[in-house]
Amino acid sequence: MGPGNKHPYPFLIVAGTLGCLILLSFVQTSFSFSGLTFRKVDVLAELRHAETPKNNAHHPSKKSLATKVQIPGDHPEDTPVDSIDTDGDQQQPGDNGSFPTPEDYTVHNGIIEYYVPGNPTNGLTHFISALHGLQSGNRKKVRIAYFGDSMIEGDLITQDLRDSLQTFFGGSGVGFVPMMSITASFRTSITQTASKDWTDLHFKSDNSKDGMIGVSGHTFTPTPQSWAKYAPVKRRHLDNFEEVSLLYAAPKPAAEVQVENTTVALTGNEPVNMLPLPVSGNAPFTLKFGNARSSVFYGVSIEGKEGVVLDNFSFRGISGIELGKLKSNMLKSLQAERPYDLIVLHYGANVLWKPDLTDYSWFERPMKKVIDSLHHIFPNTSFLIIGTADKAYKKDGEYVTAPGVQALLDVQNNIAEENGFAFYNLFRAMGGEGSMVNWVEGETVLANKDYTHFNARGASKIAGLLYKAIMNEFKMAEKH
Repeated sequence: MGPGNKHPYPFLIVAGTLGCLILLSFVQTSFSFSGLTFRKVDVLAELRHAETPKNNAHHPSKKSLATKVQIPGDHPEDTPVDSIDTDGDQQQPGDNGSFPTPEDYTVHNGIIEYYVPGNPTNGLTHFISALHGLQSGNRKKVRIAYFGDSMIEGDLITQDLRDSLQTFFGGSGVGFVPMMSITASFRTSITQTASKDWTDLHFKSDNSKDGMIGVSGHTFTPTPQSWAKYAPVKRRHLDNFEEVSLLYAAPKPAAEVQVENTTVALTGNEPVNMLPLPVSGNAPFTLKFGNARSSVFYGVSIEGKEGVVLDNFSFRGISGIELGKLKSNMLKSLQAERPYDLIVLHYGANVLWKPDLTDYSWFERPMKKVIDSLHHIFPNTSFLIIGTADKAYKKDGEYVTAPGVQALLDVQNNIAEENGFAFYNLFRAMGGEGSMVNWVEGETVLANKDYTHFNARGASKIAGLLYKAIMNEFKMAEKH
């Protein structure tokens, strides 16, 4: 071929361009140049196999994912208890003592109760038994501790779940309320104000290991001028104070608090003490702490004389691992004063901080240690793990379900299964793949534009789904 022949140049240009495109396909990222952002390039997309997330043994096929999201009713009571749909009877040990094969959590719409040998509180066994005891008059109260992150702050989800349970089983009151709260301004289940001079030791404090953090993730120390005020709200079950107690740690000598015009001495010496306060009716009350300087307080409990008590323990921005900072002697003391029949663990939003991450071993290992510790401290309490809700992120210009959602659900379900806990797949319940987009962009807006958090209407709907799932287990237990 002569030196003047230019024919090889087009071939070299095409080959070079193709080589660059192939290299960019392996980089798999977008880039910017002179103010312009170029989308991901992948000329090999049709040749790739779908990547399977780690810990994904239960991942459903595409056919099992919801293609059209069915939005449930607007209120927890839209569906009467007697007409709850079921996917089959509640799992119970067989006559020969064997345990049933668990449901596939990726397609089961209700609560799955797991069983392990030697666990006296498998699934929701204790909690359901306690509810039946409450209904039959054999016990006065059933207590629920509902832990979570910003998904439940301001009493979202829990206020509607509490209302429905108290309507059916009896009870009143908002349950535990901290001395002060960043959510007080928008919480609608209690009116709460406090002075700004409290010292708050909490999960994210630099010295969080130095003191006794309370079950809510906070411990409060007053100055002589500190005060806290609480008032009921005009809502069903919340418009009247029946039993009000102050929760505090072993006080300094001669400590006392003032409740309106009455002074009450703090005489308890346990990590958690509960002091009944002379408060009742629909009038607000104020606590003053002039003679309790350096003593430690957790909050107040507002509840009925009988029925269901549901405490909201929300803490913004945590994954659940932080519960490991709670000292065992504090939790044991709390259980002695206010014994819980059910502990709910509702986390996930802050674990999904990187949407395309699918390896959650960094979360699973420490969370299992936290679960082991809680299970040891509360051996006779039922546990319910709420699987993460859907979370969407923008990919190629469109919002889609984050790949990490299914991988995290696998981890959460595995923890429940290994410990004989109950598990509720919230992702499945709200519609599965792509459901958060529907909840944000649907005709009825149920979630915020961050494609992560529910709004008040959406939170109420989630409470309705969970209430129906709990009542399904309750009704199924009556048949056995």
